[in-house]
Amino acid sequence: MATVSENTGSENTGQTPASSGSLPTIDAARANDIGLKQKAVAEFLESYEYDALLLQRPENLAWFTSGGDFSRSGSSETIASLFVTRDARVVITNNASSSQIFEKELTGLGFQLKERPWYEDRHVLINDVCRGRNVASDLPWKNVTDVSHQLSSLRLPLTPYEAEHIRELGKLVAHAAEATGRNFKQGMTEAEIAGQVAHRLVKKQVVPERIQVWADAKTMRYPHWSYGNKKVQDQCTISVVGRRFGLCTGVSRTVSFSKPPKEFSDAYHRAALAQATGLYFSQPDWEVFEVWNRVERIYKKYQFPDDWRECEQGEITGYHACEAPFVPKSEFRLATRMPVFWHQTVGTTSLGDTILIGTERFELLTPMESWPVIKIEVKKQAIELPGILRRDQPA
Repeated sequence: MATVSENTGSENTGQTPASSGSLPTIDAARANDIGLKQKAVAEFLESYEYDALLLQRPENLAWFTSGGDFSRSGSSETIASLFVTRDARVVITNNASSSQIFEKELTGLGFQLKERPWYEDRHVLINDVCRGRNVASDLPWKNVTDVSHQLSSLRLPLTPYEAEHIRELGKLVAHAAEATGRNFKQGMTEAEIAGQVAHRLVKKQVVPERIQVWADAKTMRYPHWSYGNKKVQDQCTISVVGRRFGLCTGVSRTVSFSKPPKEFSDAYHRAALAQATGLYFSQPDWEVFEVWNRVERIYKKYQFPDDWRECEQGEITGYHACEAPFVPKSEFRLATRMPVFWHQTVGTTSLGDTILIGTERFELLTPMESWPVIKIEVKKQAIELPGILRRDQPA
């Protein structure tokens, strides 16, 4: 039989009273943010006449709990589900995971608990709570309605609390890429360089969502390449997407151990022109196709009209690495506090940064740190972008 209780994470089960030093601290800002999520879900349920919302996908669990980690040992497997009604939020899990969730992730945040022994299937309990109710779900499930595509509108734009978290994350991800770019040794393999990036991320409790390393531009013709055993002799591009508190940001940086060939430098500059255009025109109330049209004009103007067809150029990010892609005819409407990862690729070069859309001007979330800067002017506004770090020259 399932155990049902309210767990605030503040109970003391020992014989002696807890000292003030051992009592958990409640994050008031996070509690307030979860309250906003509860209100948003309640309005969603009311609008579509659902009784409850069942959340099982990692990005939605992190979103509703304002940064809670429900993954099993950092994998994509989750250890709990959430059952949210208009006035309650219930964690569905087993006894092996409930302590971790309520002591480490949800301390004092007003969640209730339904649990079963670890050796019983959690899905049986999910079926129990859904029975006889009109339930919406973020995954296809029997006797529920799949509303996964509608939930992205709840996850975006970010709240002010989430914006603070993604600002911290952007700096950590940029640092990991740049510190690796400044310090790895010529002759290292792509895999060894990726390992250095991963080490720097994990040390700061950032999950490596995606790491890509291209040695000497030869593997750049494979846009979705990760890393291999090829050794870096001349140029190297490092691209990273990191996740922390459920949120994602991305960055790309390029290093050269010699003067880059003119063809490489020219292609990099053209990619920078396209990226600066994308950054500048990522503005509130613009639809994606309007931004895309301006970026595409740059591709055509500088005689590389088809490079964008080779791979993705950018996306709105958030609790999912790609909440909405930047594609030619998208009518997705941008808004303040939406994060955008632009990563232009031209020929065998690539550069990328994540921004937060502002009311008047974008905010760079992945700032350069001891890294060369190039300036591109768009509509008489100077936009700073990462240059190519020359490792054959003194700092």
